[in-house]
Order: sequence, then structure tokens, then C-alpha cells
Amino acid sequence: MLCDKCQKNPSTVHIVKVINGDKTEVNLCAACAQENQEIAFPGASISPFSFQNLLSGFVDHMGKIADQESKPVVRCSSCGITAEEFKRSGLVGCEQCYKTFTSIINPIIQRVQGKTEHKGKFPQKATRELINKKKVIKLKEELQKAILEEEYEKAAMIRDEIKNLQNNKE
Repeated sequence: MLCDKCQKNPSTVHIVKVINGDKTEVNLCAACAQENQEIAFPGASISPFSFQNLLSGFVDHMGKIADQESKPVVRCSSCGITAEEFKRSGLVGCEQCYKTFTSIINPIIQRVQGKTEHKGKFPQKATRELINKKKVIKLKEELQKAILEEEYEKAAMIRDEIKNLQNNKE
């Protein structure tokens, strides 16, 4: 597909704008998109597609840091970054920031990825042991939930499953 503006180069940027229910689509080549960046993305001084901008936008959307004047300043005890600085940059300063700003970060990760638990690859030698360990942890959480909801039959089944997994491990 050719660029809608210059009609010469292949389009690499697809912009969809929906304003009051009216949908407008524009296909631009990289050069025309760069020239028309202010038109396509008003107020953007850096690349509008950077992860930091997207993350910052999600933080704004989630409204977790709105009205900082009336709330106490949340600051990482390790690196000193504030929630406002995290909101502006979309970057954390250290690993402690993930714990400090968990109420801000987790909803964003949940919304973007669907889950907050990493399900990556396991080493081949330890695969069964690690999978069983994670499964036991998850089952223990389900057991606590079942007990709180007074679903004792379900809790008993979960308890038995945990015992089976732990016995097979040994």
C-alpha cells in the first residue's frame, strides 16, 4: 500500500483516529510520518511509540497517581525515585521500585499482559521440580481462598492434591 500523502513510498505507519465516532485512517511512509508527527501526534516531542510513553499513558489512564498535592509523596527507599517521576518517565530506578510502586505497576502489567505472573522457560533438568513447586504455591493460595469462602469440600480436594504433589516430589 502506498503512502496517502506522497503516493510514492510504501506506507509503514497506519494511523487511526476516532473523533466523536468518526473514524479516519491514514497510511504514511516513514518520511511523511516524521514530517507530520506534530499533526498525527500533537504535543509529542519524542517518539510516540516508545514503551515509556505507553506506560506513562497507562498510568495516567489508570488514575493511580492523580492529585499528588493531596496525597503523601511515595518515594522508593532504595533509589529515591518518586511516584511522580515514575509516572513522567515510565522508568523505575531500581528493583526495589517494583515493590514500592506495586499498586501502580501491577494493574498496568495486568492490563497489558493479562497476568502478572511470568510464565517463561524452565531449565530442562529442573523442569518437573519447578513446575510442581509453582503448582503447590498456586494450590495453597486456592486452598486459602476456598477456606475463606467456606468451601470445605473444595478445600479438602485441594489439600489432597497438594499432598500428592509433595509426596511425588520426595
